[in-house]
Amino acid sequence: MADFFKKSYRFALMTSLYITLLLTLVLGVFLYFRLEIDYIALSTFAISCFCISFFVIQYRAERFIYRRVKAIYDEVELLDVDDIEGTPVTTNMDTLKKQVEKFAKLRKSEIETLTIREAYRKEFLGNVSHELKTPLFTVQGYILTLLDGAMNNKEILEKYLSRASKGVERLIYIIKDLDMITKLETGDLHLNYVNFDIVELIQSVFDLFEMKAAKKNILLAFDMKYTHPIMVHADKERIQQVVSNLIVNSIKYGKEDGTTEVSIEDLIRNKLIVRVTDNGEGIAQRHIPRLFERFYRVDKSGSRKEGGSGLGLAIVKHIIEAHHERIYVESDYHVGSEFSFTLEKVKKFPIVNVGTKTA
Repeated sequence: MADFFKKSYRFALMTSLYITLLLTLVLGVFLYFRLEIDYIALSTFAISCFCISFFVIQYRAERFIYRRVKAIYDEVELLDVDDIEGTPVTTNMDTLKKQVEKFAKLRKSEIETLTIREAYRKEFLGNVSHELKTPLFTVQGYILTLLDGAMNNKEILEKYLSRASKGVERLIYIIKDLDMITKLETGDLHLNYVNFDIVELIQSVFDLFEMKAAKKNILLAFDMKYTHPIMVHADKERIQQVVSNLIVNSIKYGKEDGTTEVSIEDLIRNKLIVRVTDNGEGIAQRHIPRLFERFYRVDKSGSRKEGGSGLGLAIVKHIIEAHHERIYVESDYHVGSEFSFTLEKVKKFPIVNVGTKTA
């Protein structure tokens, strides 16, 4: 902590002035009634009294108050407070009060932030535990059953090994997703930028999940018939992963006989926006701010009707942000949801469509 003090002389000046006026007045009255008033002597006394009082009071203030104020700043320094360290120490009580109030507000804000983060951390660890323990216990259960003698039955052996293998695959799936998010966050995952047709990519994702959508009789479609390629500049493999996760999500939480619709629109001169809209369950507004957190679940019941690692939307967000683009979500509960993200457009390929909806 800096030893420099921004000294305040106001207290000593005002106190000395009061003492001088009082003593001079008393001496003047005394001289008036007892002796003849000597104005030169009275003035000399007043000046001498003021100077002596000022220096004595200032010295005592520095010895008594300043040491205690510096002790406060030194205590603050122990907390490694960058916004106070290096500033001059003051004994002006109003200034000191404001600085202490500012310090208290900053600490309160930091404590509240840390409390929220601690709650998120505990919830995240609980969700990780929930996601990992189910396949782990499943694999352990099947292996222990086999070790207890069931392995002698060939039919049971094959069936249990197959189920244990699926449990291991799910563990690997979750770990790979976590590893990808970590690499995206730290910038270790290299993005391979190329020019590609986003319409063709979305259509390939439709083809990939057509059977999955058919089980719930959900129609996967474009909003319009795009007759020309729409070229974008991005990592094709990662953007395919983004579109796949959003399409799978819309199928999971879409209603029977519903629709998942994708539209591509010009946003600004060199940007376009891809919208994935469904008419499924929708999301309550209180969940939207935390929707892209790892393992965050809208359904708190503890059991999921649909599978997945619980990392799909977190991966989507990190891939889009790694491209320095934006992702948005709008949802009405029991009405449907719309996820949209921006991409860099290759300028010489404008969006051209005809006004007919695909079947």
